[in-house]
Amino acid sequence: MAAAQERLSDGTGGMDDAKDAKEGDLDGSGTTPLPFRAAVDALRATRLRPQIEVEQTKAPQRLAPYAYALEAAVVDGDQDLADGRLVLLYDPAGHDAWRGSFRLVTLVRAELEPEMAADPLLPDVCWSWLTGALQARGLSYGEPSGTVTRASSHYFGGLSERPAASQIEIRASWTPREGLGGVPDTAAHLASWCDLLAQVAGLPPAGPGDASVVTLPQRRDPQSR
Repeated sequence: MAAAQERLSDGTGGMDDAKDAKEGDLDGSGTTPLPFRAAVDALRATRLRPQIEVEQTKAPQRLAPYAYALEAAVVDGDQDLADGRLVLLYDPAGHDAWRGSFRLVTLVRAELEPEMAADPLLPDVCWSWLTGALQARGLSYGEPSGTVTRASSHYFGGLSERPAASQIEIRASWTPREGLGGVPDTAAHLASWCDLLAQVAGLPPAGPGDASVVTLPQRRDPQSR
């Protein structure tokens, strides 16, 4: 899986002095706060569309007292069309910038066709995909923040035979609304995040939906796994 491995920020800039993040004892030993354990259990139990491969990865350090991370790739045969990382943060004491005890942080990226990368509205459209994916599943959230970055690579000299490449990258974070027992619906948030991944990868909606929704066309040369 060619999942994103870059360092993530929680989008609030206020956690550098926190103690190291930890996944906690999720084996039932009782040392992990129950809300965090329940939120992680829900992530692990979520069923996703078959084109998306998800696996646990090491959580980032120093973002929150407790953290749990997943990486995912949208797969077509032996090719990755898009990849990303989703991190669940938890601070039992709450966090002023989050306005809650939980925070979701994400990185999503995919290759683009050059003509698509040149669209001046692309960053706004990609951000609307994130918020739209959350709203489509009826999820309430607060304090969203993030960036949409597009980059182009041109090759010269010994690499001049390679075609120019463009990439879109979405970094974002938001505070999921907490429900019963102080636990957010992390399963639904994961599903909406996977909807975003699929849309960025150019996959059609998994079920009945708005035919006017636009997805990125699948790139001609997806990354081989």
